[in-house]
Amino acid sequence: MTTLAMTSDSRVELAYQRHGTGDPVLLVAPAATSSGIWLNHQVPALIQAGYQAITFDNRGTAPSAAPPGPYRLSDLVTDTAGLIRELGIAPCRVVGASLGAMIAQELTLAHPELVTAAVMMGTRSRTDFYRRALGRATAVRMRAAEGPSDLDALAHLAQLFGRRTLANEQMMSDWLTLLRRFPVRGPGPAAQYEAAVITDRTAALRDIRRPCLVIAFTEDVITPAACCREVADAIPGCQYAEIEAAGHFGFIEDPAAVNAALIGFLARA
Repeated sequence: MTTLAMTSDSRVELAYQRHGTGDPVLLVAPAATSSGIWLNHQVPALIQAGYQAITFDNRGTAPSAAPPGPYRLSDLVTDTAGLIRELGIAPCRVVGASLGAMIAQELTLAHPELVTAAVMMGTRSRTDFYRRALGRATAVRMRAAEGPSDLDALAHLAQLFGRRTLANEQMMSDWLTLLRRFPVRGPGPAAQYEAAVITDRTAALRDIRRPCLVIAFTEDVITPAACCREVADAIPGCQYAEIEAAGHFGFIEDPAAVNAALIGFLARA
């Protein structure tokens, strides 16, 4: 059941769900993505491994509040820290993907007392020219009155998935139908994309002192494996795993490999 919680730090109301019992693992979703993205694969794996999985929607994603933008990455970190405190689960394990991974690494840096260990999938510590331009252009399109076209949806899918998944006719048909029915648009998702445009944080990440795992995907065009490797190299003692033949949403494309790396790390951390 979805529950609303007013975060103690930023006073933003966030929607969250608890799944299972055991030590808590907080899952932080990508930009413009519902927390339901975790339900088919990562939540069942975590429950089976004896954890309680907690999913929530970032500010700007319904049914969480969508205060006026702009959003900064630090705002989303403050939200997440406040939710951890509000739920009384500190310190906990934190898992994030894409923007959620950037939130996880900055949360671990700024609030180490709240984090036992962190897993970052498809992450980066800086935004180069192409990805700055792509993020900002995507945000403009999300705010457009006419809404996204099929071309926008198909281009979005090409950014999220690897070649093998793009060649899967049924999966791509299902995803296009989903994006037509629930188009990614509006000021909240747009502000999340803009929050993912960050300055160079590579040097700052060297101060993280919690066990971390970075998971990269070899066909990721949004956060290429080289960007993920930069994060792993910056964080002292950080572990690194690379999943072959998967794109930015590799945790959906190859959940078995991702979950094995995830659960194995959490068991050791």
